[in-house]
Parts: sequence; C-alpha cells; structure tokens
Amino acid sequence: MRSSAACLVVSLWISCLLGSTYAATFSSLHRTLILTASPKAGQVLKAGEDNITLTWSLNTTFASGIDSTYKSVTVKLCYAPISQKDRGWRKTVDELAKDKTCQHKILTKPYTSSNNTFTWSVRRDVPGATYFVRAYALDSAAKEVAFGQTTDSHKTTNLFEVEAVTGRHVSLDIASVCFSAFSIVSLLGFFFMEKRKAKSSK
Repeated sequence: MRSSAACLVVSLWISCLLGSTYAATFSSLHRTLILTASPKAGQVLKAGEDNITLTWSLNTTFASGIDSTYKSVTVKLCYAPISQKDRGWRKTVDELAKDKTCQHKILTKPYTSSNNTFTWSVRRDVPGATYFVRAYALDSAAKEVAFGQTTDSHKTTNLFEVEAVTGRHVSLDIASVCFSAFSIVSLLGFFFMEKRKAKSSK
C-alpha cells in the first residue's frame, strides 16, 4: 500500500516537473489566423502620429473546431529580419519565452473567429525600424497555440517602416537659429566696440 502511494507521488512529481519544463515553440504552432494590416509594403509611418488598422479571423480551410481551445488573441508589432541584424536584443528564438522578435504589444482581447478589427496609434516610444505584425491565439493558460502574421514564412513581404520620434520640433529649431544669429551679432558688435575704444585711446 505504501509502495503504491509512493509511486503515485513520484508520478505526480514527474508530471509536474515535465509540465513546468515544457516550453512552447514557434515552430510547433499552426498558422490558423488570417491577419492583415493597413500599411502598404515599404510605407513609412511616423511614431506618435500615424495609425495601423488591423483585421484578423480564423482561416476556415482548417478543420472545424480547431479553435476550440482559443480563449484570447494577442497582437504584436514585430521586427523584420533586416532590423534584427547585429542586434541580439531583437533576436528570433524558436522558444517563445526567449524570442525577442515581437516586443511591442498592440492589444489582447477575447478570441472570436471573425469580424475582428482594431485601429492602433503607433506609440511615440516605438523605435525606428522595419516591422510586420503577428497575432497569437492563446489558450486558457495564456499559452500560445496558434498564430497569424502579415508576412510570408520568411518575413520578407508586406514589411513597413516606422520613423522614430526625434525629439526635435520646428519651433525649437527656429529658436536655436535665432539664438545662434543673436550670439554672432552680439559677438561682432562687441568686437567692433572694443576696436573703437582701442582707437580712441591712442
């Protein structure tokens, strides 16, 4: 009896250990979501000014009920390969917990299979880079179980750019120019005054 109880405890412990070490991978996900974004290929959007309109739905070519475990959808802005080169902090990793491709969350909402539209204002803190958009379907444990994205599997189509906020404004530039001109004029005036004083003292 004690032996059976011990075996049961060990089995449960091993199950918990395996469950805790399981890591979702991108390569294991099915592309069951159809996702589109409003920017055209090569379009440049300005952070803090422009918007992206997104639509997504279930790909009905898959078997009925494939989305039975989908509870929510998370949509993210993702770095294209060209903007990941030599930037380890944006590196694509198959293990989703370690993946750095999609760092900018756009929204999370309950899952529905159709008629999903959302307009997102590009935040001012989004870095200048080339991007695409990806959506993940999550289960009740908030684990990724499927996806959809606006590019092909190689992430080379339908890419768009975001122009980062520079922190400079036209009024600031004008003030800077005026101040520089005033400084030059003041310096020249001071120079001529000193020269006249020097002449009058002779």
